[in-house]
Amino acid sequence: MRRIEGEQVLMRIFIGEHDRWEWRPLYMALIGLFRSKGLAGATVLKGAAGFGPDSILHTAGILKFSADLPIVIEVVDSGERLESLLPEVDRMMKGGLITMEKVRVIRYEREG
Repeated sequence: MRRIEGEQVLMRIFIGEHDRWEWRPLYMALIGLFRSKGLAGATVLKGAAGFGPDSILHTAGILKFSADLPIVIEVVDSGERLESLLPEVDRMMKGGLITMEKVRVIRYEREG
């Protein structure tokens, strides 16, 4: 296990639940990419509501079974490692938003 501490970078990727890369959901393809490249970790969060540049509101209403809910993927690692993956991530995304910000990692280790 690779241990990270101190100043790192948080990359957030905002996409839709229905976005695809080849035959897979895009969020699963991205998680697979990050895992294959040995990044410290990633989390997929499903939003209850949101809208993008088209201003169409996507919600998790009870009667809406086809709502394209927002998905946020959060990845923390070194800036250099994340920057090196941006061209590949960009190639996989047809739309969405990527943000990157410096964060302070206080603790990252496997629980025994």
